Amino acid sequence: MSAGPVDVPFVRQPGPRGIHWLRQAFRMLQAARGQWLSLLLAFYLLQLVVGLIPYAGPIAMMVLRPVFTVGFLAAAWTQERGGMPSIRHLGRGFEANLGALIPIGLFLLVGTLLAVLASIPFDGGALVDALKSAEPADEALPNPQIQVGMLASIVFALPVVAAAWFAPGLVVFNNCGAARALATSLKAVLTNWKPLGVYALVVALYGAVFPAIGIALIAAVLPPAAARIAVALTIVPYVFIFITVQTISDYVSYRDIFHPEEGTGPVVSPDPGTNV
Repeated sequence: MSAGPVDVPFVRQPGPRGIHWLRQAFRMLQAARGQWLSLLLAFYLLQLVVGLIPYAGPIAMMVLRPVFTVGFLAAAWTQERGGMPSIRHLGRGFEANLGALIPIGLFLLVGTLLAVLASIPFDGGALVDALKSAEPADEALPNPQIQVGMLASIVFALPVVAAAWFAPGLVVFNNCGAARALATSLKAVLTNWKPLGVYALVVALYGAVFPAIGIALIAAVLPPAAARIAVALTIVPYVFIFITVQTISDYVSYRDIFHPEEGTGPVVSPDPGTNV
């Protein structure tokens, strides 16, 4: 693909590459299992603690999401070059271009909010009311109106997610500003809709369908108390491991689309000591 003066070159990958991204990510996890799981655990503990701050906590974590994403990208970048992921990578995004990463986080925040508000004409405001309510999620979800609202919000959020998908990587590896990173990410996602579609289907299958089936089977054969313990010992660790694989695959997919000539070797990028 030819690149203009402000273009970042990328390629169109075939559909099966979506499966390859997850397989390669799983291999990277196998090679550094303890390090990756510790890194993800540290992130979720931090998110839990910050999230305890009323209103400001969840908002701050969403705005800072691209910053922490750079940390995971740095960990994968380091592993490909013979190093090991570590908890210290979690803060590497704060050493990168915050002037571009924070606007991407704000874009995510505002885009998500608008996607939720866009559901109002479709569900009469049921989803917004449910989000503002203290009603437990498992009681609200069966409501057909809320389900319609969630579906509408997901559809409206897709362009936001697509624009932000590769944006942190483009900032740290390609020295893009926020607007250029968002525009390039959106273009790359639309061009690679086939592998990303396959990727999304596999993620939904392994990350949602299989765990739901497992939980249903456990609930069907065990009493409630024993079922909760069984789920905590089996399904929860499985989901955490799968989330780790999915997190690593963000880097694998970025590299495969924007640096395909490197294969599984090093990515040609700026000095990792300064940007990554």
